[in-house]
Order: sequence, then structure tokens, then C-alpha cells
Amino acid sequence: MRAVRILGLIAPILLHALAATPAAAAGRHPAPARSHANASQARAQLEAVRSQIARITRQVSQGQAERDRLSRQLRATEESVGKARTALDRLRQQRAAGSAQRAQLETQKRGREADLASQRQALAAQLRAAYLIGREEPLRLLLNQGDPARAGRMFVYYSYFGRARALQIHSIEADLQRIGQLDAAVQAQDAKLSSLQQAQQAQVSALEQARSHRMQVLASIAAQTRTRAARLARLRRQQSGLESLLAQLRRATESLPPGEFSNSPFPRLRGRLPWPVVGRIVDGYGKVRAGGLRWQGDLFATARDAPVRAVSQGRVIYADWLAGLGLLIIVDHGGGFMSLYGHNARLYDSVGQHVAAGQIIAEAGDTGGSARPELYFEIRKDGKPLDPRLWLRH
Repeated sequence: MRAVRILGLIAPILLHALAATPAAAAGRHPAPARSHANASQARAQLEAVRSQIARITRQVSQGQAERDRLSRQLRATEESVGKARTALDRLRQQRAAGSAQRAQLETQKRGREADLASQRQALAAQLRAAYLIGREEPLRLLLNQGDPARAGRMFVYYSYFGRARALQIHSIEADLQRIGQLDAAVQAQDAKLSSLQQAQQAQVSALEQARSHRMQVLASIAAQTRTRAARLARLRRQQSGLESLLAQLRRATESLPPGEFSNSPFPRLRGRLPWPVVGRIVDGYGKVRAGGLRWQGDLFATARDAPVRAVSQGRVIYADWLAGLGLLIIVDHGGGFMSLYGHNARLYDSVGQHVAAGQIIAEAGDTGGSARPELYFEIRKDGKPLDPRLWLRH
């Protein structure tokens, strides 16, 4: 990696020298080839970093599992809750879509029934008119010694009436057939909705069971950390795990191609960053936590599933569960700046994805052992925590 960085520093000088040579001026067009090579190298570097971050994530997870049995259980139960909620949301969406489709079928059926009633009325009117004319009227016209041209016109009119009645009858038959099809479709949709309702009820039970199991694990954690010393030891383990993760991520991302972050706007946004979530700060940077440690970020009380937004553009470098913070997403903003978002219920982005300022990247929740929906938010520069309130908009 060091050789790659040295090459990255020397390459612009070499390219400038080549551009000044007569060969370059003669129109050999080396730039596209160099551009393609640079793009390929950047993609290879990014893929290598993604693999390295994935390896770091696995190591962190394994380390937590070995050090803390209850953290492992908490992660498993919270992942079960997350999967159950996702499945339940999907079933609800399917049921809502099915209900909308059924309503549409019912509307089509009512429209066809209205058309059928109108067609029947028109046919009845024609039949009444034919009855009043009588069956013998065409024969009388034929035997009448009156104007032949008038008789011919009348026969044409009678043929029109006959064809109109035939069309009306055909249209009525088509409406009846379509109504029968719509009836069958409505019945099939009713059966599908009933099946979805049963699946939804089963998923609700699974979600309640997962949440109950989570509460049991949280009770075990509370029992294990009843003393101040035990709470402090647990918090220190969690803090050490976060610091180790961040140090490894910093080393991994040093070789990332700068891309659009070569001139990061983040340093110029001090005091102007939007809040990451709608809520209120209940614990802030520098305040003493339980056990004697101090907060290194801000803790926001918020609504469950509230949208969590990236405070600035960047690249996701971590998106996984971490002891003490639950589902955590970390965004690299370039220039050594990172932002951290913890206790999420759901993560929308994965490692390597670019995010825009204000983009929804997660949903707030209570993972990591929180007793209520909240978001833990940090800003770091070269791994060191900064006071978020100096950066967030007031």
C-alpha cells in the first residue's frame, strides 16, 4: 500500500513531464489510456478496501462473541427482531397492495354492471319499438304499392335496427363474461388477502417472541452489571471495541482513492450541519456517563423508525452491529472526518456506497441494549471525537 501511495504522489509529476515532450505534442493521445488505467486502479483499490473492511467487521464480531456472551445473545435477539419486523413490513405492504388491487377489481366490476344495465335498457327500448311496429310491417311495406324508394329506405332502416340489436346482445354477453371473470378475480384476491392476514398474524407472534427474548437478555445484562465496577468494566470494553474498530477503519481507508472527497467540504460546515434526526439531545458530549466515563458524542431521544440522515456527503465505511451501539453506520467524509450513527433499527446503506448530504441512511431504534428509541451521534477528526454541538446547526 505504501508503494501505491508513493506512486500516487509521483504520478502527477511524471504525467506533467510527459505532456511537455514532443511525443505528447505530436498527438499520440496517451491521456485516454492513462485515464482508463487510473480508473481501473481506483476500482481495484476500492474493492481491496471493501474486502479489508469486511474482514475487519468479521474480526470485530468474532472478538465480541469471544469476550462477551451476553453481547452475542443480545445481537442475535436484536437481529431476530429486525428480521421479524422486516418480514412483517413486507407482508403489510403486500396486503395493502392486495387490498388496493381488490378495490380496483370491484370498481371495474361495478363499472361493467352499470354498462350491462345501460345495454339492457337500450335493448329493451329497441324491442319495445319493434313490438309496436309489429312483425307484419316489413311485409306490408313490400306488398304496398307506394313509393319503392321509400320502401327501400325503410328496409335499410330495419336492417340497421336488427344489427344494432345484435350488437347490443353481443355487448351484453361480453359484459356478462367479463363480470364473471372479475368475480373470480375478486374471490382469488380475497383468498390471497386471507392468506396474507394469517402470515401477518404469525409474523406478529414471531416478533413478539423475539422482543420477549431480547428483554430477557437485557435483564441478564442488568443483573450482571448491578455494581458500579461491573458497569464501568462493560462500558470500557465497549468503548475499547469502538476505538479499535475506528483505528482499523482509518488504516484501511488511507489507501482509498480520494475521488469526489479530495476537496472535502466538511471543514467549512462547522456550525451549519443539519441534525441527523428529529428529536432532542438527552445526553451530550463531555457529560459523565454511568460508570464514570464521558460521552464522546450526543444522544438524541427520538421516535421509533425516525429517519436518520447523513449530515454531509460521504462514503459508508461500516454498517453492522457493534456492542454498545447496536446497528451502527459510519460515514467517511474525507479529510479525516467521520460521522457515526448508532442504535439504529435498520440500515439502508452498505459499505462502499456513496451518500449525499441529507440522505436517509437508517431508521432510529433501540438496538445495542437501549431502553427507548434513540440515536447516538459522533463526529471524529483523525479518530478523535469532536463536540457535535459545535458542528450542528442551532
